[in-house]
Amino acid sequence: MSEPVGRRALWVWRHPRPQGAAGRCIGAGTDLPLHWRRAKRLARRIQAHARRHRLPHQVQTSPLTRCAEVGRWLRRWGWQHRLDAGLLEIDFGAWDGQTWDHIGQAAVEAWVADFLGHAPAGGESLQQLLHRVAAWQPGACCVVSHGGWMLARRWLQEHGERRPSALEWPAAPAYGEVWRLA
Repeated sequence: MSEPVGRRALWVWRHPRPQGAAGRCIGAGTDLPLHWRRAKRLARRIQAHARRHRLPHQVQTSPLTRCAEVGRWLRRWGWQHRLDAGLLEIDFGAWDGQTWDHIGQAAVEAWVADFLGHAPAGGESLQQLLHRVAAWQPGACCVVSHGGWMLARRWLQEHGERRPSALEWPAAPAYGEVWRLA
């Protein structure tokens, strides 16, 4: 007998590398294209993982193309696929889509100075992201999301309500990397 979804491990994959992300601030406001082969490759890895771990063929993804395309491949193969805005990357406001050089060092330093509370360029603060991630309820144990979302989920799992500083915030997972989260 399988355990209820809420008690099972949550397997979260970071989306594949999208086209046009290099050197740019990419968040919820930038929906970059994804080469179909990268989406299909990650979908195959998820399918094999689910088979190996006897997971239900259900996947939740962020609605952004770089995640949703993976779910669409799985749906073609008989999976249930649900888009969930709670899985979106952090919203960087007016920074979204800009090059880091264009944003400038002074703006980044202002964010680092108040890492938890500062909402870059009118976007979402890290505190808001952490609240959104904490409130998110899984409907499937297989998820395709974003690096920032995964970092926030892991931070909450390992540190609870402790305030993070920019210096201790970990590096994002690699594209296509999977993490087992609570």
